[in-house]
Amino acid sequence: MNNTIKVVISWLIALWTSNVFISSLFYKFDETALEPQHIFSTIGDWMSNTINTTLGELFSQYGAILVGLAELATALVLLAPVVVWKHREKLHCIGGLMAFVVMTGAVFFHIFTPLGWSPTWKVANEAACQATFIAPNLCTDTGLANAALSILVLGLVMVFVNKKPQSK
Repeated sequence: MNNTIKVVISWLIALWTSNVFISSLFYKFDETALEPQHIFSTIGDWMSNTINTTLGELFSQYGAILVGLAELATALVLLAPVVVWKHREKLHCIGGLMAFVVMTGAVFFHIFTPLGWSPTWKVANEAACQATFIAPNLCTDTGLANAALSILVLGLVMVFVNKKPQSK
């Protein structure tokens, strides 16, 4: 594959992934945001019932912050070549792997826990809902899991586009 095409593909993936991760930080670090409260408490409850009570409680309380920090670190690695261009391939390869790992967790939780692919949560009133209304006082988010799956796949693409070829 042509090097220019590799660089363009790599940057498009890096920008998409960084945009998704950075734009969600506000919600992950805001204790009053309804969607992360629902997501991380649902997963925490599931963990408490299936793995370990303490782990579930810790995930409910701190999961959003930990995931937010992992996403922030990934976005910084993916955007770092703006400053250190000569390490672009290596940084994009590492960042792609980081994005893949973070989103593997997200996709797993969407598929194998009560969270589901389209999380739905109750709100006090419709004005409190920032996602799509499915019924009065209920919110749902269908884009979250889809974005996670796209970043999981694109993270792997980024790794393979930027990895060094094996010497023979």
